[in-house]
Amino acid sequence: MAITAAEVNKLRQQTGSGMMDCKKALEECNGDFEAAVDFLRKKGAKVAANRADRDAKEGVVLAKTATDKKSGIVISVNCETDFVAQNADFIKFAETVASVALDKKPATADDLKSLSYDGTISIADKFMEQVGKIGEKIDIGFYQVIHAEQVVGYIHPGNRLAVSIGFNKIVSDEVAKNIAMQAAAMAPLAIDKDDVDATTINRELDIARETTRAEGKPEDMIEKIAQGKLNKFYKDSTLLNQEYFIDNKLTVRQFLQGVEKDLTVSALKRFSLS
Repeated sequence: MAITAAEVNKLRQQTGSGMMDCKKALEECNGDFEAAVDFLRKKGAKVAANRADRDAKEGVVLAKTATDKKSGIVISVNCETDFVAQNADFIKFAETVASVALDKKPATADDLKSLSYDGTISIADKFMEQVGKIGEKIDIGFYQVIHAEQVVGYIHPGNRLAVSIGFNKIVSDEVAKNIAMQAAAMAPLAIDKDDVDATTINRELDIARETTRAEGKPEDMIEKIAQGKLNKFYKDSTLLNQEYFIDNKLTVRQFLQGVEKDLTVSALKRFSLS
């Protein structure tokens, strides 16, 4: 049967696939629109299976904050190449996935994929459509939700790094933005000393002991020196103990307490594409 340009365009609008792919799908399915949609999804599934062992290290990293500023998300929608990551349609796709995540706040990336993309198709199926359209492995590389008295999001230009940060009290937009930019630029591993996991602490101490011995320091001084290096690690790698980037005479904690007593950061999620 003859396939009209209008039918091809309708399928293209729904799936985002190329005109020739949509025409072929309709021809293969004898003009059956829903069957053609499934045909394109199956194509995506085949491409995904063939590219399962590929690395999807590029992509779009986004932070979004709810209108009431009480919650936020950070998400990375990954692909294989920078060319795709910079494509306007792919960025729009990632923005839509991020909006669903912010609206529904599912617990995990798999839960997010089970949700509806636009009322007609699940996010998982939309991923398959995108894989068939683009020909690259596409997946959710990172996804986290935070809740706080006030949440702010920050996306570094280029969409490769994003931060969602929560405060225990309401703060000005300027303060919120500055601390989010601090977290983006200085890459803290945790908010404070007590938030650093034991594995990381033990690793830092082991490295400090080994390097101190290699420097020829006396054995009875090694533990004390290692603890000193651990404190330096805390200063460099925990947000509240870092030097405030606008005034390095202050730590971030001291700056916040200068704004308002007991003001602190209560939640932090940061993700960057390496």
